[in-house]
Amino acid sequence: MRISRIFLYDEPSVPEIKINNLAKFLEETLGIPVLVRKNFFLHFKLDSNTAYKLASSRVFNPHSPFEPHTPTEEEINFEEKSFGNNSESSNIVLYDGFEIQNIVQNTIPEEESSQDTFHIAFTTRLGCTYDYEDCRYHGRAVICANPAIISTTGIIEAPAKPRAYYLIMQHSISQGLNLDALKDKFRGKFLEYHDTNLDKVVRGYALQAIFYHLTSEPFCDSKDCILYNAHWQEDLIHAQINLGKLCEHHRGILESIKKHE
Repeated sequence: MRISRIFLYDEPSVPEIKINNLAKFLEETLGIPVLVRKNFFLHFKLDSNTAYKLASSRVFNPHSPFEPHTPTEEEINFEEKSFGNNSESSNIVLYDGFEIQNIVQNTIPEEESSQDTFHIAFTTRLGCTYDYEDCRYHGRAVICANPAIISTTGIIEAPAKPRAYYLIMQHSISQGLNLDALKDKFRGKFLEYHDTNLDKVVRGYALQAIFYHLTSEPFCDSKDCILYNAHWQEDLIHAQINLGKLCEHHRGILESIKKHE
């Protein structure tokens, strides 16, 4: 498997990802051309039919496998309006991540759908996947496939905050206390919306998706590697912000891939 070019689709409502800097990083790391495009749904000028499919992919019962539903007109209108202004909201909507990935995949024209052309689409939609072991959906920062979907909301919400944060939060809620002080207490221990470190974090998730496409193994077991699949925000910050590089093992894999291109 090889990649000859990468298309990045921006999420303009989250400028902190700095899409052009990411493109430069991937070009320098992989040695292949990376082209930046605007928001995926705007680039392909999608319509109400796509909005219908997106609304149908919403998850209403996080403890049950996905079942498509017939969306309301309000839901369809929301999705269509969100094509160009899909900003984060305190009212987080869950989507089946593989359903979103299928919608994106079926939109890409045939001339750009070859295996050596890799697509990475950023979105604020929170894609989730169902885990049959604990029988519930889990939020994901990245759906590793081609096209790959990276959720900026998932980056914030999927990896868990420190355990102490949740304990104090439950106590604060029961006492009717303001949660702003709680966030100040733990500031720097987890990422926040429009975090200035998002540009560093998206590098790791983009590489995870690319490594999955090239090797079928996106993650690393080492917390000192940018490919580490962090389930906790503190591990995410350590691997992708404090260190921000591949481990020796994956650097070797990358060099081997580049030699055979």
